[in-house]
Amino acid sequence: MNDTQELHIIGGGMAGSEAAWQAAEAGIRVVLHEMRPQTGTFAHHTGDFAEMVCSNSFRSDDDEQNAVGLLHWEMRAARGLLMAMADTHSLPAGGALAVDREAFARAVTDRLRAHPNICVEPGEITALPDEGHWIIATGPLTSEALARSIQSVTGAEALAFFDAIAPILHFDTIDLSKAWFQSRYDKGETEEQQKAYLNCPMDRDQYEAFIDAILAAPKTEFHEGETAGYFDGCLPIEVMAERGRETLRHGPMKPVGLTNPHQPQVKPYAVVQLRRDNALGTLYNIVGFQTKMKYGAQTEVFRMIPGLENAAFARLGGIHRNTFLNSPTLLDDQMRLRARPHIRFAGQITGVEGYVESAAMGLLAGRMAAAGIKGADLPPPPRETAMGALLHHITGGAEAKTFQPMNVNFGLFPPIEARGGRRGRKDRYKAYTDRAKAAFQAWLG
Repeated sequence: MNDTQELHIIGGGMAGSEAAWQAAEAGIRVVLHEMRPQTGTFAHHTGDFAEMVCSNSFRSDDDEQNAVGLLHWEMRAARGLLMAMADTHSLPAGGALAVDREAFARAVTDRLRAHPNICVEPGEITALPDEGHWIIATGPLTSEALARSIQSVTGAEALAFFDAIAPILHFDTIDLSKAWFQSRYDKGETEEQQKAYLNCPMDRDQYEAFIDAILAAPKTEFHEGETAGYFDGCLPIEVMAERGRETLRHGPMKPVGLTNPHQPQVKPYAVVQLRRDNALGTLYNIVGFQTKMKYGAQTEVFRMIPGLENAAFARLGGIHRNTFLNSPTLLDDQMRLRARPHIRFAGQITGVEGYVESAAMGLLAGRMAAAGIKGADLPPPPRETAMGALLHHITGGAEAKTFQPMNVNFGLFPPIEARGGRRGRKDRYKAYTDRAKAAFQAWLG
């Protein structure tokens, strides 16, 4: 177990599978630990590697106009196993990449088991190891024993067991002729602190219509094993609204301490506040708006908020079972646990969302671990790339206090100058992807 040239990976999901392949292809001996099928989860049905437990889609395959499509392109360029198997077992899905999930998982499993540098070791690992080279890629359903061990090393507040996510939207789609920057009662020492929030005002009729829409919207139900109930401070807005029509107005939508410079004589009846979600200031979250409304309903309801009529969402709200680290405080840019640098984390447990994002973080962790074992650090991919933007977000670009899992999106990339408007957006996305491809090719080289 303590062979200095051996890499141990816990978890054979998307991230662990890709990490194992990348390290093995780099000539490193890999021991892949997987507790399934001996120890199951409420979501998995097989012992196969890279089992898809939700959808069978890797989402958009458009590498010129879509950030996840760009991530596909980068993983293919890096000779990723999961993208190769997805392409081999793809199904017709328009512009998306969908796969035959059973054939895909079987193919990944067969390739990993057949690799001369990979040894599969069944059984559950229940504690963080004290020595050796390790990648923890146990995902959102990390076993209870291992989660307790991670928590004891990282601190009780550093590991979450539920997403309680408020919607996150792109700053450049907010109408600033209606919204304004101001902290409640102008609190803060600096001008930046005094303008830390974006405020969207509502009059009484708008508020009443908004409450009606929240109450009427279809909601998703918890899956068995997902939750033992809501926790204080993370109540879904629809639960608050059900407790009384004024509850939100006395909670996250209270209008006190705020003056609308667009209409200084008019006192708002309620105010929705947004707070910056990343260091770049390209993403903002709606404060206190955790929700179990279905995605389509969320978009309709939140666009009723003055200033957000044309909002584009980087991610929608939700509350569900999801074990993840507060990575910005715990991991360095090599994905190493600062407190125990012989351990790397990869995949959804680091605070990325989605199959592709998880696999991409596995790809990076596998390559970085392989380089480390050979005695050299692999520099992180440039922030202009999809992998680099995602890695930077989870290891320092996100606000640690409000850190929540995130899909890849152009809001995580360093901004690029391009013409405005709808036509301009198409040019801008193409500029993002062109820049990323050049930077990623240079990094691979």
